[in-house]
Amino acid sequence: MPGWVQHAVWWQVYPLGFLGAEPTAIHGPPVHRLPRLVDWLDYAVELGASGLALGPVFASETHGYDTVDHLRIDPRLGDDTDFDALITAAHDRGLRVLLDGVFNHVGRSHPRFQQTPGWFRADGDGWATFEGHHRLVALNHANPEVIDHVVEVMNHWLDRGADGWRLDAAYAVPRPFWATVTARVRATHPQAYLVGEVIHGDYTGFVTDTGLDSITQYELWKAIWSSLNDTNLFELSWALDRHAELLDVFVPLTFVGNHDVTRIASALSDERHLPHALAVLFCTGGTPSVYYGDEQAFRAVKEDRAGGDDAIRPAFPDTPADLAPYGWPTYRLHQDLIGLRRRHPWLHRARTRALDLANKHAVLESSDGEHRLLLALNLEDSPVALPVDGVTVVLAGSADLRDGRVTVGAHGWAVLGA
Repeated sequence: MPGWVQHAVWWQVYPLGFLGAEPTAIHGPPVHRLPRLVDWLDYAVELGASGLALGPVFASETHGYDTVDHLRIDPRLGDDTDFDALITAAHDRGLRVLLDGVFNHVGRSHPRFQQTPGWFRADGDGWATFEGHHRLVALNHANPEVIDHVVEVMNHWLDRGADGWRLDAAYAVPRPFWATVTARVRATHPQAYLVGEVIHGDYTGFVTDTGLDSITQYELWKAIWSSLNDTNLFELSWALDRHAELLDVFVPLTFVGNHDVTRIASALSDERHLPHALAVLFCTGGTPSVYYGDEQAFRAVKEDRAGGDDAIRPAFPDTPADLAPYGWPTYRLHQDLIGLRRRHPWLHRARTRALDLANKHAVLESSDGEHRLLLALNLEDSPVALPVDGVTVVLAGSADLRDGRVTVGAHGWAVLGA
């Protein structure tokens, strides 16, 4: 993994939604929306982010994951000049840029689908699709021309200044394909960060077989909100033990929200536990990512229907000053926790384990063997006193620390250090 990733905290943006683009492809001159994203980069820096993780920006039919030209910026967002300006503006602020590459499938209007059948995988009497979506036709990853094309695309945009790739639906692509692609891309761009979307399964095997740096940690995402909702912190502890095993091999991309899931503020049945979820995210090993709007406690539910992602991919206003006032306390909470994270970069590979554990309260220790922090969580309706040792200060949250015990208020939390 490139050394710079140790310090990475991503602010993830879905550009077509964030910038209020048309729902379907346009034909004609580009609409220059990407420059408006430049106006939000200072907001990301002030949040504490060190990178901008972009959703799809390439020409597509509708939502961006039905690509029709991997080498052209979607006209709904702008053109190459707008992209170059965004990269420059991000780098000028110290922000890395991660692109979203859809290389498992393309939209049916992709020129190659019309002209080069060998690029696509047959399935019975028709063409293989992505999880039954008729408009998304699966590439033939055994075709050397497809391998060459993906390598060309990835190198092209890395040459233009991108710092890495999130590889969409990586789990649906044969592992040998990724192994070949990653080796060829790294030969030219050894400092590129390559992370694959993997929902479940053999995480470590996937990373070692493909040569990717990381994958998306959906197991921990689920355990965070589920354990808080069920007031069952044993589930969280189990997931953290599993997470520690992954960290022996690679550092996962961690999150409590993204463009494919219900907002964390809506997923939690008790809003008082939003800080608990965030504290777990930022005090646990991994490369954390914050989905735009989550830092303002946006609410939205993903629905399993056509257009069911629209609510979780909303337009942002023109400037931060136009955001509603009630989201800023959550923004400041993110600032505090991201600041803590960046002051303790060793947390990137820290293992987290439970020192004290019950259904509704826990003390979690994060350590790299040399440094340590404790996170006290209370889901009870009344204060709890929990045993702690070797800590002397409350670094975040609120608690009373004395005589080897910490008292945390009802539905409270605290990060403790020496």
